[in-house]
Amino acid sequence: MNVRRLIPTAALAGSVTLGLVALSACSPSDAADGGGGAGGKGDGRLAVIASFYPMQYLAEEIGGTHVDVSTLTRPGVEPHDLELGTRQAAQLGEADYILYLKGLQPAVDEAIGAAGVKNTVDAATLTELEKHGSEVGHSHGDEHAGEEHPEDGHAEEEHADEGGAGTDPHIWLDPVKYAEVAKGVGASLEKADPDNAEAYRKNTTALVERLTALDTEFEKGLADTSTKTFITTHSAFGYLAERYGLKQESISGLSPESEPSPARIKELRSIATRDKVGTVFFETLVSDRTAKTVAADSGLRTDVLDPIEGITEKSQGADYVEVMESNLAALEKALGAK
Repeated sequence: MNVRRLIPTAALAGSVTLGLVALSACSPSDAADGGGGAGGKGDGRLAVIASFYPMQYLAEEIGGTHVDVSTLTRPGVEPHDLELGTRQAAQLGEADYILYLKGLQPAVDEAIGAAGVKNTVDAATLTELEKHGSEVGHSHGDEHAGEEHPEDGHAEEEHADEGGAGTDPHIWLDPVKYAEVAKGVGASLEKADPDNAEAYRKNTTALVERLTALDTEFEKGLADTSTKTFITTHSAFGYLAERYGLKQESISGLSPESEPSPARIKELRSIATRDKVGTVFFETLVSDRTAKTVAADSGLRTDVLDPIEGITEKSQGADYVEVMESNLAALEKALGAK
């Protein structure tokens, strides 16, 4: 487990307080870190801060020309491990509107709580979060009951960091849930900026239609496959698996950087044989070492299944829907879609 997640709350709060004190010394353009200026361009646009890419995408698509969006998580940065400096804390304090997903980035949760911005929206409140169990590889304790785990001492802390008590925060990987969140974001932007409410409603409708079409693509593409099981680096795809009748088996549980036990690796070999799994998926923002080791030990292929927690420098120009369509193609190939 990444030790940065275990920084005491008091220390984080102290850092955030220091950042907010620095507001007067930090101009909007200086505060921007990975996006547009936090205080807008002085042209009447709503200054929006998104915590990481899936929230940024919603803000940009729904806000359109009426918002100036910046993001706390730069391209290529693994959002789970984001650390906020004083500039980003100052950036939060200057925002008109903040969109984040509570439970995914502990440091961001702390900073946003201290910023005190009126229009602060937690995407986790706009749909129903779930606790995915062993059927989709999310319940780290349930998956390996009775086995020995060197990392088990941190399991409870990992779950508390990411949504609490095993709650899965990866709602954006289910187009249906993501559309629910989009509707809530649209309504909140209308409230924050009523002068442009009509534009936000129009943009929300267009985005929801696009996400509905994406859902249809996944439903059709994964309806008839030779296997329903896929192996992936960490348990990001529970909602997607549940939506389309698949079974996710993760190597590392909820935390993308936790190491699997030897017993878990042995178990995955058995699962791969039993369920005719031919591919182990790795991600774009996390090392592929473990996935390739598991694949090599089992004689399996490897491929990319992107949790879209961030857009890499290489994938700049591709948006959420395009990356999801690439994920669909990868799943169709790995699962033997007919």
